[in-house]
Amino acid sequence: MRAVGPDAGYSGKPLLDKLGVKPRMRVAVVGVPDPGFVEELLDRGVDVSTRRRARCDLLFVGYDRADKLPTLRTHREFIVPDGAIWAVWPKGRKELTENHVRDAAIEAGLVDVKVVAFSETLSALKLVRRTADR
Repeated sequence: MRAVGPDAGYSGKPLLDKLGVKPRMRVAVVGVPDPGFVEELLDRGVDVSTRRRARCDLLFVGYDRADKLPTLRTHREFIVPDGAIWAVWPKGRKELTENHVRDAAIEAGLVDVKVVAFSETLSALKLVRRTADR
């Protein structure tokens, strides 16, 4: 299991634990630039797809440009009511920040509940439906 290194100022907690991934969850991974991530999910016993699919507990979506963020509205329809979308983007880019992701999420009817260091180079924001919309 991979963990973000403690020498980088992180907890050292395994990534899948930080992301709330549990065995037998229905998960999709779309455009996340981390080649080992899908294998980690499979090793945990997750039902994983590399294509968007209906009724996901967790949907991981990679973003490299802010103008792609409006797709969050469509992605929302692919998660179960109490599911989550993890938006993943490169760290340290002024043209795509946590605030851009958060603003797009609000427009899509989602709220952010957690941010994590996905890797040394990627950040991730957990987005869920508003409680009233579940």
